[in-house]
This record gives sequence, C-alpha cells and structure tokens, in this order.
Amino acid sequence: MTEDYTEAVRLLQQGGLIAFPTETYYGLGVDPFNQQALQRLFRVKQRRTDKAVLVLVADRLQVQQLAESEPAPFTRLMDAFWPGPLTLVFPARSTLSTLLTGGTGTVGIRQSPEITAACLLQKFAGPITATSANRSGALPATTAAEVEDIFGSEVDLIVDGGATPGGQGSTLVGYDGKVFCIRPGRIPFATVQNSI
Repeated sequence: MTEDYTEAVRLLQQGGLIAFPTETYYGLGVDPFNQQALQRLFRVKQRRTDKAVLVLVADRLQVQQLAESEPAPFTRLMDAFWPGPLTLVFPARSTLSTLLTGGTGTVGIRQSPEITAACLLQKFAGPITATSANRSGALPATTAAEVEDIFGSEVDLIVDGGATPGGQGSTLVGYDGKVFCIRPGRIPFATVQNSI
C-alpha cells in the first residue's frame, strides 16, 4: 500500500486523477488547486460545471487553505463530528477555482475517518477532491473493481482500500446566519443541530 500512496501522491502533484475509498463511497481525487486537473475531473465524471466538488482535508489546518472564514457553529460541529461523514460548506477563498465552488462562492469540506483516505491526505500534505466515483447521475462505486468498470484508463490510479459501505453519503450542511441542511446523509440533521 505504501507504493500506492507514493505513486498516488506523485500523480496528484503532476495533475493526475486518482480514485480512492472514503467512509461512504470511492472518490475521484485531484489537486483542488490545479485548474487543468479540475477540468479533467469534470470531463471524466461528465459533471455540469455549475455543480461544486467537495474536498477532503487531512486536518483542520488545511481548512484555512480553502475557506475564507470559519462560522462559529462549524467549529463546534468539527469538534463533534470530524473525522466523519459531515461535509461543511464554508465561504470559499476568492482564489479557488469556480469549478471547485460551482460559482457559488462556497466550498464543501470534510475530514474522512477512512484509513486509506486519511493516509493519502497525510502523504499528499494538502486537500484532495473526493467527489463520488461515478458518471454524473449514476450510482457511485463502492469497490475498486467498480471504479475500474466505470472509468477504465480514464483514471490514472485506483487506490484499492477494499469495499466501502455505500448507502447514504455524507450529510451536507451550510450556514447563512444559522446552520441548515443542504443534503441529508449519514448523520441525522437533528443530531447535527443538537451539537451546536
């Protein structure tokens, strides 16, 4: 697995596209600060360019590379649920690509508890996109073999961390003066609200 991380990091640094497991599904990973890599990600996924892409971070410090500010309730939610299947939608730094933000001025971020994803993020030492490994509108892949079936050579490397649980994705939460649910997911929104 060490070799996989080394090759995965090299590919990400060179603008490559990889797939790797998260705590929900396999994700498609590129360097979120590389515009060409983002363009390739959208082409391969066949995703509309007005749909934002979420990003995984290794730790809370990396949030600062992506987010312009940190709403106070998000600090409490990170304390309670990270690493875990809670994606928080922060105000985005103005320097981020509009492909990453979908032109919304916001960026979805989470810290994954999945060991392969966590190790990859530590080795890369920067955020990595983790939009689900599927063509837009289709079911996401839960195994490396399914990623291979969907994308074949369109993905430079698949980091095989075994099967992922599938089912519900991460709970997606935004903030506009109060915390609100954008997409229900693994963590019930009532549980999120009770933790603020």
